Amino acid sequence: MIYITGDKHGDFSEVYAFCYKNKTTRDDLMIVLGDAGINYYANEQDIYLKNSLLQYPITFFCIHGNHEERPENIEGYKTKIFHDGLVYYEEEYPHILFAKDGEVYQFNEQSVLVIGGAYSVDKNYRLQMGYNWYPSEQPSEEIKDKLLMYVEKNPQIDVVLSHTCPYKYLPREVFMKSINPLKVDYSTEFFLDKLELRLDYKKWYCGHFHTDKKIDCMIFMFNEIVEF
Repeated sequence: MIYITGDKHGDFSEVYAFCYKNKTTRDDLMIVLGDAGINYYANEQDIYLKNSLLQYPITFFCIHGNHEERPENIEGYKTKIFHDGLVYYEEEYPHILFAKDGEVYQFNEQSVLVIGGAYSVDKNYRLQMGYNWYPSEQPSEEIKDKLLMYVEKNPQIDVVLSHTCPYKYLPREVFMKSINPLKVDYSTEFFLDKLELRLDYKKWYCGHFHTDKKIDCMIFMFNEIVEF
């Protein structure tokens, strides 16, 4: 069985309860739509959370968020093919997988395109306070070009998994009033707008905004855990 949920920021207590209630196993998959928090420190400080996740009877498939480092930038990560796409993993934690932006996976006989990352509206605050912030948080131009080239030839995708959403779907009702929207970098959202116009898709799941709602085929996830 495959399940999907939103940002966890290192708190997987609800996932733990869900797994035991539903009697999941490592053969089941939990998709996390970014900001899992597993690579927040990008060093040995992440080991405590990773070790705790060893107790979870499920396999994690994490999209890249904006409050964590990309696994390809962390020493020790390896790659392998998982459901026809490339993933990053560590040998000590083979059930914690990280999707590669721009890859297309096959889940439940559905093609699933992944594009993670977003701009951190709290970037300046985190830098001032000495909290972690990573310049690789948004997808690179190389990733964007790869995706546009792919969808030009393969516009039909069953499902899209992203961290943020296309600009036209921004849930402005949940925006923080203390943030000036004119100072937010929406380049990733504008790119997703362009990508969406070229895609023929059935569902699009995203996280980032800490809300659970649906607009057309766009599904925002945070606390909810549902069957994929």
